[in-house]
Amino acid sequence: MKRVKRAVFAGAVCEQIVYNVADNLREIKKSKPKPRFRTDEERERHKTEIARRHHALIFNNTFRAGSSLYSTLTFDDEHEVHTFPEARRVRDAFIRRLRRRFPDAQIMIYMGRGKSTERIHFHMVSEGLPEEVIHKQWTCGGTGRIVKLREHNKYNGVDYGADFTGLANYLFNHWTAEQGGHRYYRTRNIEEPKKERVTLIRRDYSVDKPPRAPKGYKLVESECNEFGYLYFKYVKVPCRGGALLLPECERRTKKRVE
Repeated sequence: MKRVKRAVFAGAVCEQIVYNVADNLREIKKSKPKPRFRTDEERERHKTEIARRHHALIFNNTFRAGSSLYSTLTFDDEHEVHTFPEARRVRDAFIRRLRRRFPDAQIMIYMGRGKSTERIHFHMVSEGLPEEVIHKQWTCGGTGRIVKLREHNKYNGVDYGADFTGLANYLFNHWTAEQGGHRYYRTRNIEEPKKERVTLIRRDYSVDKPPRAPKGYKLVESECNEFGYLYFKYVKVPCRGGALLLPECERRTKKRVE
């Protein structure tokens, strides 16, 4: 078996993963298949976690602190809807109005029910939409609040800078089986994370010995599972003025084998 490493860049976040691969395809064919999941529930949880991680990566890679907007959209008594198929029709018409005005806007929108009121509402995160346009085009009630994404997000007392994973997970969890369909709506121009080529490594990494942080990043999380899969999370270090110390990751032209 070989140990390899891959880095994934998404906005202010860099993830580095270290894992094993077979030396050649013959070893894979000769090995006996092992049951990975004991139950269908375990399989579904695994698929959900993969979807959650990908959602957080595209969220971080698309939206920007200080310019992207987080909006809460509610229905008044006159326009209230009681089922998610009704809400989906309202959502789709709302998005069409927005995109007619701003076709290049990047939008992710989520449906949910209030915990105490049980009323359906939307949350939307957008880049390239003026606040006044959102107010004008949402004609079904109040826009609860519209705020810019923060430049500093703290998790367990640590400043993660412009890492929006907490908000992304909160919105991802809004989906319920009652809604059916996809967990969220996204425009086609949502940006996928930037994945570097997998590289062979010659040194041993562990939770206590992580890979070197990319220039301008700091390590904030380290994890290891029973199969030797290592996960390391780094975030861009913010300056006092809110700027970030690292140029965009596409400027990284040299790839080293560590």
